[in-house]
Amino acid sequence: MKKFVHGAIGCIALFVSSAGLLAAEDGATMYNQSCASCHDGGNDRAPVRDTLRQMQPERVLAALESGSMISMANRRTPAERRALAEFVTGKSFAQPLDTAPPAKALCTGSSGGFTDPLAGAAWNGWGVTTSNTRYQDRAGFTAADVPRLKLKWSFGFPGDLSANAQPIVAGGRVFVGSPGGIVYSLSAAAGCIHWYFRAAAAVRAAISIGRMDTPSGPRYAAFFGDQSANVYALDAATGELLWKMKADNYPLARVTGSPVFYNGRLYVGIASGEEIASVPADYECCRFRGSLVALNGATGDQLWRTYTITEEARPTKKNKAGTPMWGPSGAPIWTSPAIDPQRNVIYVTTGDNYSDPPTATSDAFMALDRDTGKVLWSRQMTAGDAYTSACRMPDKSNCPDANGPDLDFASAPILVTLANGRRALVAGQKSGVVHAVDPDREGAVLWSTRIGKGGTLGGIQWGSAADPSNVYVALSDVGRISLAYSTSSDVDPKAGGGMFALRLNDGERVWYTPAPACGDKPRCSPAQSAAVSAIPGVAFSGSVDGHFRAYSTSDGKIVWDFDTVRSYETVNGVPARGGSLDGPGAAVAGGMLFVNSGYGGNGGMPGNALLAFSVDGK
Repeated sequence: MKKFVHGAIGCIALFVSSAGLLAAEDGATMYNQSCASCHDGGNDRAPVRDTLRQMQPERVLAALESGSMISMANRRTPAERRALAEFVTGKSFAQPLDTAPPAKALCTGSSGGFTDPLAGAAWNGWGVTTSNTRYQDRAGFTAADVPRLKLKWSFGFPGDLSANAQPIVAGGRVFVGSPGGIVYSLSAAAGCIHWYFRAAAAVRAAISIGRMDTPSGPRYAAFFGDQSANVYALDAATGELLWKMKADNYPLARVTGSPVFYNGRLYVGIASGEEIASVPADYECCRFRGSLVALNGATGDQLWRTYTITEEARPTKKNKAGTPMWGPSGAPIWTSPAIDPQRNVIYVTTGDNYSDPPTATSDAFMALDRDTGKVLWSRQMTAGDAYTSACRMPDKSNCPDANGPDLDFASAPILVTLANGRRALVAGQKSGVVHAVDPDREGAVLWSTRIGKGGTLGGIQWGSAADPSNVYVALSDVGRISLAYSTSSDVDPKAGGGMFALRLNDGERVWYTPAPACGDKPRCSPAQSAAVSAIPGVAFSGSVDGHFRAYSTSDGKIVWDFDTVRSYETVNGVPARGGSLDGPGAAVAGGMLFVNSGYGGNGGMPGNALLAFSVDGK
């Protein structure tokens, strides 16, 4: 998903708009009439057939029945949905996918030592702290130790083709979700499973650990959201479900960014899959609007909700197929919010509009009062950006007149203090520009620095890291040789990538390191889309080519390089293979580094591995 994971199946659910009732067993006809245009036609958000054949039919069915395609797929019978799932995977439901871990994968003995998981070194939530810096100053190893990092253990996500959830570390455990909807609590030292929990849908949002004071004493909860917009609180020690609530009832709503827990409240950004679901000409595009929701951390009760677009969508016109169109819509919140205790404010970044008319709050920084949700200010960085995936298809019926340029913020805002004492909110955009705005002067622009060309899958994708002096930014700018169907790769092995350090004070470039060449590796792109993580002296960046690299923060020199594209013997006995690094970045704490490998969309290399590194593998 790139547009921030539009579900594992992309355009498959276009079959629901086909004319005529097809026989339940005729999955091939359904596919050829309404799915092949995406999956065989080079739509960059739709997995190619080779990728779909590696999946289990249960996983395809889950995308149709509880994933981003549910609003359209529910117009077909269960038998028709199952027939399509069997056709595209080439497998029968008589071959069940068993995701229950074997007994040998479970931790044995006492699972104590979790009385205060945030007392020691931790990587909590998306950004380590509520400022979203992705900077760890308690790594447990130094920059000089980084060249000695070696793989200590690996873990396999059963049946998955992507490993796209940010792992977090707290209390000597790793917490991580999966496309299969299973959330794990693992031993950081050994990788064994303390507990696992089955969510209702895929989980790619990072988990946040928070303390709740109860009459019986403090209790620590693991908070997260799923791709059906459910939000959960689990007992972080045991995995017991404390509460579950629906954060948004819109059929395509989802939680992609990590919820943030602060002072008893949980703040959740809401995004959606409507941008790709609106491809069929008979879809009434579009009515979703992004929002930020504040919940009582102890109960899950909603305290307030603020929409990124004030007015509800209304009918605007009919498309060329005669289908009513609606607007304004969109401006989702894909990312994790940042908390400003000094001003009692919460900051978010927003995505583009889905339909006309474009609004002033898309592609923007927004500041909200933390107590009430009142919008204090908004600073738009790209005006007039309305876009759906129909804009890239032969039938552009549901492409807005604005037609992009599709330059969302997929990067969370980073709150920093500058050398002169002023503060800044910093975030990279898909435009290829990194921005810094002043949170104390209604988002006044401090500087904007272009590092790449930008585009639908280009520019800065998932996020950057900041130390006291610089922000470290990875460039995607993924290139395409062709949008025609290919059984190998349609990514350009010579386009994209690079690592940058920009000075926080003024945005001036400190150094730039070009991406190493791909060579002749299949499905290889040098694009660096994954989020960056940093410790004193080193910034870590993953690449679509599968390499995980460490850069000296002083001069940009690559000091360590690990090729994750290989098979792994895992601690849980699940066959695992590494692939592209895209989406989440590394989590560092307690002398260890954890990173996911595998991203099956957008021409990337599938994989299902969580990798744990330590100095000399000890």
